[in-house]
Amino acid sequence: MNYCEKKITFVDLFAGIGGIRKGFEFPDTECVFSSEIDKFAKKTYEANFNETPCGDITQIDPYDIPDFNILLAGFPCQPFSQAGLKMGFDDSRGNLFFDIVRILECKKPSVVFLENVRNLATHNNGETLKIIIKNLEALNYKVFYQILNARDFGVPQNRARIYIIGFLDDVNFTFPEPLKKETRLGDILEKTVNEKYTISDKLWSGHLRRKMEHKKNGNGFGYSLFDENSKYTSTISARYYKDGSEILIKQEDQNPRKITPREAARLQGFPDDFIIPVNDSQAYRQFGNSVAIPVIKSLAIKIMEAIRLEVMNI
Repeated sequence: MNYCEKKITFVDLFAGIGGIRKGFEFPDTECVFSSEIDKFAKKTYEANFNETPCGDITQIDPYDIPDFNILLAGFPCQPFSQAGLKMGFDDSRGNLFFDIVRILECKKPSVVFLENVRNLATHNNGETLKIIIKNLEALNYKVFYQILNARDFGVPQNRARIYIIGFLDDVNFTFPEPLKKETRLGDILEKTVNEKYTISDKLWSGHLRRKMEHKKNGNGFGYSLFDENSKYTSTISARYYKDGSEILIKQEDQNPRKITPREAARLQGFPDDFIIPVNDSQAYRQFGNSVAIPVIKSLAIKIMEAIRLEVMNI
């Protein structure tokens, strides 16, 4: 295909609320298929992209998917997460990687783009990553991978993720360099915040007690407190809705507050016109499960450059 003249098409698997898709949206790209199983995430996806993703990927016949150039997949990270059981492929969600392989075998797109937690790189002493790469190389993909941090791409969040990118062609690909741009949490905080986001005395005293217990046991677990001058926050997770402990914002003369759903969206680089049609708990889950769009955008630009240069024989 001549990428210089036609639209570059992609599919959005394990789509969530479309964070990876947002990073790959350019005037000459088009999403031709999406898949997501969570009904609340599908609601947010539909509100923003005017399409409802197909459901369970294990039930999707690859022959029902239109031909495409790039496969995007932020496949489930819980099996490999530091916060989870770290079961990897022993977890049924970890096995979903092989549904990606199944689709790749059938459709043979030019590029495969995978995102996951940084712990994937060291899970099972590196064997899990080796299995992923081996499966991609068996399909003739030239594989590149690297851990990138959102805070290095203009997002005030310490969020390190591994990105695995495979090309069918022998392209000249390099990962993007950090932007070396100073980040500041105050730049994404809302000016006026509803009092409901201020945590209760009971919750705050519980946070303080657990912090002291952890400190006594010699570890650094517990709540994390930030203010507008903080360079970045800790990683927002899908469990943020429970107590907000990983990111609390200082307030004068009152208890700290949780970030708002809109601030959670901004922390991941979502634009302010991104529609949030779900309640706060679901919104926190969705943004915690999503991706830092500026990182994805930087990677997408590099991928587009690589496949266009390959076509032009540069």
